[in-house]
Amino acid sequence: MKLYDFVCLGGGSAGFNAARVAASHGLKTAVVDGARQLGGLCILRGCMPSKTLLYTAEILHHARHAAKFGLRVTGARADMPAVAARKRRLIADFARYRVAALTAGKFDLFRAHARFLDPHTVELTDGRRLRAKHFLIGTGSKVSVPPVPGLRAAKCWTSDDVLNLDFLPRSVIVLGGGIVACELAQYLNRMGSRVILVQRSRNIMRDHSEEASAVVQRAFADEGIELFAGTRILGLTQDRRGTTVRFEHDGRVVTRRAAHLFNALGREPNTAGLNLAAAGVRTRPDGQIVINRWQQTSAPHLYAAGDCSGPAEIVHVAIAQAELAARHAARVRGLKPVDYGLLLNVVFTDPQLATVGVLERDLDEKGVKYLRASYPFDDHGKSILMEAKYGYVKVLAEPRRGRILGAEIVGKDAGELIHCFAVALALRATVRDLLRAPWYHPTLAEIITYPLEEIAGRLK
Repeated sequence: MKLYDFVCLGGGSAGFNAARVAASHGLKTAVVDGARQLGGLCILRGCMPSKTLLYTAEILHHARHAAKFGLRVTGARADMPAVAARKRRLIADFARYRVAALTAGKFDLFRAHARFLDPHTVELTDGRRLRAKHFLIGTGSKVSVPPVPGLRAAKCWTSDDVLNLDFLPRSVIVLGGGIVACELAQYLNRMGSRVILVQRSRNIMRDHSEEASAVVQRAFADEGIELFAGTRILGLTQDRRGTTVRFEHDGRVVTRRAAHLFNALGREPNTAGLNLAAAGVRTRPDGQIVINRWQQTSAPHLYAAGDCSGPAEIVHVAIAQAELAARHAARVRGLKPVDYGLLLNVVFTDPQLATVGVLERDLDEKGVKYLRASYPFDDHGKSILMEAKYGYVKVLAEPRRGRILGAEIVGKDAGELIHCFAVALALRATVRDLLRAPWYHPTLAEIITYPLEEIAGRLK
């Protein structure tokens, strides 16, 4: 049996970064990862492949709509084998970099899965046992199969399948309205598939504001996606030619049929096989690990980070949590918990949707007073000449001094623009602080100044 100071279960964004930091503080460290391919969800089956394909689809979309700019582009179409080959090449490069870091010798790597035998011991699938003073659980998440009639027995795609397509599907029914569903539904539609999106909640991307959701829904409809929100799925049937979905919508029963079915109804913590009960680790009913502000579980020497513990399934959050856990285990002084008041979120649809800080509905629910101002992209010079007219910039500020509380951007390159506000929140800046900076004309970024100026004018 091998003895360690710190063992990370999972070699993705959380596990790798926890191991890196733990080893840098002198802890004898190991990573246990039994995945068929090393690299983690973000690199292999999440952020990087999806954004590679979304950008490809955006270029094709612009080519097909070049007439808006007075250009003639004929015959623009997707070469799916070439698209898939480029994606594989790029992701292989990203993965090689991560594998090199995992195998550089700064910590041990075990290519196996683990389960707890007791609070300090895990058994690997190759029969070996490891004992450690501390563990970091970073096993991520997996595709969820909710209790939708007929779904569990149906043959359907997951996001993994869509990201690996090397042919253009004739038609696809997408179940779900979250980030993965919306990003990949638009990808498929722009590449040339007929897409039907069926969402159970009243709005797509229900974690965001109705106002923001409405903008993206309008863009989807304008591009030809058939979208049904606020539905109740009654059942699925399949035959050799495809899938039929029956659901209630606006008081009537609707039937839609497509060649393929894509289950994008969400993900769940990948913790079922860890035997957490033997380690004394408490979980919620969905398998999510309960943690405190230092990432400790109900067994204080065991930490958790990333998708398996929440509260947000976002890579930079997982990394911050994992690094905090490793430093806490190493007894580094002066630590601060992860600040979720700076939570940054981006959805890579077109238009993009991005938020940072508190949401307007959270302030309303708490009865917190604030100032609000917004400005539309369709009244802004740079976005007009770019034919990027969907959306708005919205700013929330404290009413006495104008300190920035949060921001929401729906529109062209929102994921880039939102970082202006991320820095402002981190520095506890006011609207007047931001207005002291120069904003170049004509840029997309200068649209931010209009709601800032409105709030500044309303301050005492």
